[in-house]
Amino acid sequence: MPDPAAPRLDPTPIFELFRGSYATALLAAAVSHFDLFGKLAAQPMEFEALRNELKLTPRAATVLVAALRAMGLLRADASQRLDLTDLAREHLVPGSEFHVSGYIAQAAETPLVRDLVERLRTNKPAGAKPDEGVGFIYREGIDSAMEDEAAARRLTLALAGRARNVAPFLAERVALDSCRILLDVGGGTGIYSIACLKRYPRLRAIVWDREQVLKVAREFAQEAGVTDRMQFLAGDMFVDAVPAGCDVMLLSNVLHDWDVPECRTLIGRCASALPAGGRLLIHDVYYADAMDGPLPVALYSAALFSLTEGRAYSAAEYQSWLTEAGLSPGSVVPTLIHCGVLAGTKK
Repeated sequence: MPDPAAPRLDPTPIFELFRGSYATALLAAAVSHFDLFGKLAAQPMEFEALRNELKLTPRAATVLVAALRAMGLLRADASQRLDLTDLAREHLVPGSEFHVSGYIAQAAETPLVRDLVERLRTNKPAGAKPDEGVGFIYREGIDSAMEDEAAARRLTLALAGRARNVAPFLAERVALDSCRILLDVGGGTGIYSIACLKRYPRLRAIVWDREQVLKVAREFAQEAGVTDRMQFLAGDMFVDAVPAGCDVMLLSNVLHDWDVPECRTLIGRCASALPAGGRLLIHDVYYADAMDGPLPVALYSAALFSLTEGRAYSAAEYQSWLTEAGLSPGSVVPTLIHCGVLAGTKK
């Protein structure tokens, strides 16, 4: 059973309600700004042809198309060409007898829709421009919330609520009995490490993140009474040497902040530092391998797209990157709030 501190009730429905606004934004963007249904009405298109027609990058097109497939408005035929479902063909093709495009267009100029359209067209997250304020990720040349103490604290504490709910399930569903040192890469609050330390008394942990974030992690560790088994290491996970001597590494809700090249790089860096038999744990949300949902993940992916340089990824994508890095991937084990953990073991 999970730690006694685990929630009695599953908060997943609350997160689904919170992210539901992205369904409106994605649908209105597709109807009013990209004429996606009109473009597909004549004939099916392969993904690349459609994204070129929409003038979108692969990341942006994936977020939009995956969500529309999850909504039951697009489908892939036997040749993997994208086509309209019967529902979309009858009600979302401009000029059709029963189309409701005008009704949906009422939301076209709302701030949420306009902002998402801007993100889709530019492939840039909020905060990527100087006049947009701070960004939610750290990258040279961008004013990042992670480098400002007050902003880093505010964002880190905002994410703590979800982590407190999910962490006991993660600790219960990964076997760490034989592990000595856990490296929590981009570990934020350290809550996932804390849950693992509570469950496995012989385990030690290193939380590796930006210095301003670690100030919050130290407070959580003090509150949990595990400071004697937890180390806090400030650094840049893309630049600094990956700490050696760790037999298990955790990337919890980290990779979804980054685009494919950065994900492959980070997985490769972690894999190179693992000993033979060591494990890399990817704890995140997962698209279905067909990239057609589930809808809550597709909507969360739109939120990630808007705020970071990433999106949600499928287990198949992660498994391919783990294999590329010399790790043997397992399968996804569910935790909570649409998350799951996927392990790769060093050969």
